[in-house]
Amino acid sequence: MPAGQQEMTRADAPVVTHGPDSHAVDSVIRRRFANRRYARRPVSQQMITDILEVARFTPSGANIQPWRVYVLAGPEKDKVSQALLRAHTDERDQHASEYAYYSPELPEPYLSRRNEFGRIFYGSLGIAQSDLAARAGQTAKNYGFFGAPVGLLLTIDRRLATGSWLDLGMFIQTVMIAAGARGLQTCPQETFAKYHRPLRELLPISAEEMVVCGISMGFAEEADTRGLMPKVAVGEFTTFVGFADATEGDPSWDTAKT
Repeated sequence: MPAGQQEMTRADAPVVTHGPDSHAVDSVIRRRFANRRYARRPVSQQMITDILEVARFTPSGANIQPWRVYVLAGPEKDKVSQALLRAHTDERDQHASEYAYYSPELPEPYLSRRNEFGRIFYGSLGIAQSDLAARAGQTAKNYGFFGAPVGLLLTIDRRLATGSWLDLGMFIQTVMIAAGARGLQTCPQETFAKYHRPLRELLPISAEEMVVCGISMGFAEEADTRGLMPKVAVGEFTTFVGFADATEGDPSWDTAKT
C-alpha cells in the first residue's frame, strides 16, 4: 500500500444478504449501562481488536476518523491507575480537563436530571450528596477502572472542530455496543480528562491530542447486571413531522425491493 494511503474499509466488509436482527441489536443497547463492578475474568487482546474492527466503520464527516485509542491491560494498566490515584489523592486541585463537559449553569430540564442522577447513584451506595469525602472516594474508583481488566483512553486532535467531537461520540457508542454484543459491559468515564498530564507522562499521547475520556471494559459481576437510571420517554424529546396517523403495516414499504 503506498505511503499515506488509507485502507479501503468497504471492500473487505462482509456482504449482508438479510436484514439485521433488530431484536438482538435492541437488546444489546437496552442492556448497556455504566457498569462499575467487574468480574475477575480476563478479556483477550483479540476480543478488543474485534470490537475496534467493528467500531472503525463508524461514520465521520469527510471520513477523517478523528479518534485515537489507547488500550491498557495488566501491569501497564495498573501503573497508569496508580499514577492517576496519586494525582487524585494528593494534588486534585492542580489538575483540570482541557474542555468543559457541562455548562456552568445547566438549564432545565437538564439540571433536574443531573440532580436526580446524584440522588439515585449516591443513594444506591449509601452516600449522602453532602458527604464530599465519600463522594471523592467513590470517584477515586474510576482510576482503577472499577476493577475492569481492560481500560481504554480516547483522545481527539485539538485542532479539530465540534463536528469531529460528534464523530468521536458515535465511535464511543459503537465501541460500547460492539462490546455488549460480546457479553462485555462498559463504563464511559469523562473524569480521566482531568488528569491528562500524568497520562502524558506514561503514554505516547502527542501534544496535539486532547484526552477526552476513558472506558472501563470487562465482564460484569452477576450481582450488578442492571441499570439504575431512568430514561425519558420518546415523546419527551421527539417531534414527528409529516407522518400519517396510521403507519403500522404500510403496504407501500416493500422490504423485498430494498
